[in-house]
Amino acid sequence: MTGRDEIESLIGLMARLPGLGPRSARRAVLHLLRKRTGLMAPLASAMATVAEQARDCPICGNISTGATCEICADPARATGEICVVEDVADLWAMERGHAFKGRYHVLGGVLSALDAIGPEELGIPRLIARIQAEEIREVILALNATVEGQTTAHYIAEAIGPAGPRITSLAQGVPIGGELDYLDDGTISAALRARRSF
Repeated sequence: MTGRDEIESLIGLMARLPGLGPRSARRAVLHLLRKRTGLMAPLASAMATVAEQARDCPICGNISTGATCEICADPARATGEICVVEDVADLWAMERGHAFKGRYHVLGGVLSALDAIGPEELGIPRLIARIQAEEIREVILALNATVEGQTTAHYIAEAIGPAGPRITSLAQGVPIGGELDYLDDGTISAALRARRSF
């Protein structure tokens, strides 16, 4: 492989990242090449470290480099509230709003018969076990306002049952068909404060 082939390979890999096409990837690689010592070398080192150490938190499913994530390890977050999200990006979006002080449960997707994703694949039985073990008083269903997200929310609500904790969902500010990762911090905070019974 020649030097040019390696650079083209790097551009091709960068172009696979969300939000980057071939042109944006080419510009990013050129910028990195111009700033090799100040930016490219530290970036490569940080990426290698994260690739080696990052893992899913065994409690909530967040991404962490420790045995558990910072949220699950923080005793102050044991408020009796658990916020159920579809993906880690949604958890991070909720954290940017600084409105929720409880703990999370990342499903890793939504129910989908077409994709053969059922309750077991999402760890819903593990969520139910957590609710009982952690003496949860409120479950906030912060799933995306899509058909699949709402189907998953209804399934979880039925699995918890009427004898379980209070079940709420995000309210105003979250548009139908919207995804949490694309909302601004103020919208997420307002939606969390105005949550309602599911």
